Amino acid sequence: MSLHSFPKNFRACVIGASGAIGAAFVQALQNNPHCASVVVLHRNSVPAIDLTDEHSIEVAAEQIKSTGPFHLIIHAAGILHQHDFMPEKKLGDLNIAQMQTTFMVNTFGPAMVLRHFSALLDKQRGVFALLSAKVGSIEDNRLGGWYSYRASKAALNMMIKTAAIEIKRTQPNAVVIAMHPGTVNSALSRPFRGEQIGRPPAQAASEMLEVIDRLQAEDSASFISYNGERLPW
Repeated sequence: MSLHSFPKNFRACVIGASGAIGAAFVQALQNNPHCASVVVLHRNSVPAIDLTDEHSIEVAAEQIKSTGPFHLIIHAAGILHQHDFMPEKKLGDLNIAQMQTTFMVNTFGPAMVLRHFSALLDKQRGVFALLSAKVGSIEDNRLGGWYSYRASKAALNMMIKTAAIEIKRTQPNAVVIAMHPGTVNSALSRPFRGEQIGRPPAQAASEMLEVIDRLQAEDSASFISYNGERLPW
């Protein structure tokens, strides 16, 4: 994996780096000879970043500013289930607490990341990829269910699209996209046969980085799958 579209000694930042996919991105970038540095951010990093705490997001962005600008920023954090809830199968399963938790991590937190981190993108070659999910596509929804997760990702997609349009005005070379990672063997997918049907995190990260490497400025504001397919919003 060359990542030749990025300059030699490019700088990267991975947010949500303690999860399976985030950690795989970090490993792939650290192993890349063209990557000079990878800033790793998660709840226990220094600085720490907590998607439910806007102040921590602002402080983290300010503290890493001196190590930028960044040619690649990847947001890989997300939530589907917790020890006390699973994705809703029917309307009767809906409850405010689960929706609030899901939207906080999947929508509101990443929106604040966009607000505070987009200015750290390199002006010549800057890609900001935020992991979304195909089930967040309104047009592609044929099975129903998973209310909070679907809705939070659909809302995230709108945040990304809207931010990409605004960022393009002042940073015309910036590429801001929503990216679908596919099914990956991780804690998120494990209750849903992720170990059987999911790809290894390292493979998923490599595939997504290959797609990212091909992105051009005109690809900004797109919803793109790990295999390069353009997905309907």
